[in-house]
Amino acid sequence: MNKTLLALALGGLLSFSSTTVIASPQESIQSSVEYSQFTSKRQVVDQLLSDAVTAFKSPARISHAGFTAKMPSNMEIVTNRLLEAYQLEPYRTDLLISAANAQIYNKNADRAIDLFEQVLDVAPQDVDAHSYLAVWQHFNGNEAESQKHMQTLKTLNEGRATDIQRIFDTVNRIVATPLKETLGKERKGNTAIITLGYALNPDGSMHEILIQRLEKTLAFAKKQPNSMIVLTGGVPKNHKTEGKLMADWLVDHGIARDRIIEDNYARSTVENALYSSYALARHNIDHATIISSASHVRRGQTLFEIASWQTGPKDITFDTVSAADKPLDDLKVPSQGELLGIYRDALRTYGMWSYRSYPLEQR
Repeated sequence: MNKTLLALALGGLLSFSSTTVIASPQESIQSSVEYSQFTSKRQVVDQLLSDAVTAFKSPARISHAGFTAKMPSNMEIVTNRLLEAYQLEPYRTDLLISAANAQIYNKNADRAIDLFEQVLDVAPQDVDAHSYLAVWQHFNGNEAESQKHMQTLKTLNEGRATDIQRIFDTVNRIVATPLKETLGKERKGNTAIITLGYALNPDGSMHEILIQRLEKTLAFAKKQPNSMIVLTGGVPKNHKTEGKLMADWLVDHGIARDRIIEDNYARSTVENALYSSYALARHNIDHATIISSASHVRRGQTLFEIASWQTGPKDITFDTVSAADKPLDDLKVPSQGELLGIYRDALRTYGMWSYRSYPLEQR
């Protein structure tokens, strides 16, 4: 593609406004600009989406207590490129949904809500849009608005409404449960210990936070000698993965390797839950204890419970043990940032993809 012509098209023709004008049902939405003199509209949209992917995959990252996400500035670029593409293709509501979820990652629930509302302007019966709005209005404390969307969901898709309410109930129960650092009494039955990974150092060595989690795992594994151990984490650094290094560390400290299942593929807490849930199902686990940092375990438990809805075992239960990255007294009440991450990833684990605009697609 001629980059000069494309730059003219992007610079001269695309001026983004946060307010999208929606045509009446009888009025066909058509672009008022003739693109053929510059380049095809499809090429412009493709380039905008390519720019969004580039920003999304930028190596600039922040990481704490197992949460790895793109820098907010990157997500602002992602949002803007998606919305510029939407201005050109106003039937592509997937672009609006992807842009809204980028703002959730940007911790701007208000702007995300505005964008989800624009989806309903186009498609007032969109089940996903009503689901997102029920959740994020609930997160913002706007219960009347949340319940309005829940009532609409019940008429459109009663099963979805039931599932969203189940997510609310699950989160409420988990955040109301006190965090604990100590190990409880030995459990009977088919039990498992699940240790969540943490981003490796650039040289491929384990971060101190991950070693703290392993120390908890080691103590628990000795107390529960019959428990299976699931180690999950697959973001490679210097050709090494968290799962493999965690397994080697435990074996070096006396744990039999045949007790260990490694997940060397999960790139996020969502994938930790999705991939490990099949190991729990395969071994018909009755109860699993999740070990992670104190600021991370509530999100981990929420996602593992939701993942088990699809995989089973049907009556599996979960609890958590915290490696104290922060004093537990400081974490009694989850912060808004922690709650946002819990709800965002709960929806992803449930199956609602955050990004659904090729080539930017991600659960």
